[in-house]
Amino acid sequence: MGNIIVTGSIVNLLLVVSVMTCGLASGLSVAAVSPAMAKIIGIGPFWSLIPFIIAGNTALVLAWHFIGNRKMGRKLAAYVIALICAAIAKFFVLYIGIVRIAIPVFLGLPEQQAAVISYMFSIPQLVTALVGGIMAIALLPTLKKVIREKRE
Repeated sequence: MGNIIVTGSIVNLLLVVSVMTCGLASGLSVAAVSPAMAKIIGIGPFWSLIPFIIAGNTALVLAWHFIGNRKMGRKLAAYVIALICAAIAKFFVLYIGIVRIAIPVFLGLPEQQAAVISYMFSIPQLVTALVGGIMAIALLPTLKKVIREKRE
């Protein structure tokens, strides 16, 4: 469980940082490439789950892009709202897509294995999206400052 939280949090951190520092195209690229690369190197789930993971990552990236970049007076307010909305969006996309559709319809797994995978794509996904987003909120001001200074 601990490895899932740490790894997932880092992936979510990278998703947020990529979209918030490099733009929507970069965020969407990381959202699509990271699950496939995880599977290729041996740490990803079944291939049939990859499209659902990409969809969950995409939901997170889009929420951060459209909410986190809003001018709301205080940047922190936009970041916190993006954090909450993105985490919930990713959670729901993964939960509905994997737990409610992919596992019962596509995979036909034994009950115990289905329960383990279902758990991995439920509450831990909400936690990792929140933790990764909090880490991103802590890092983004410094990263954006460095990027601005390098461009000048």
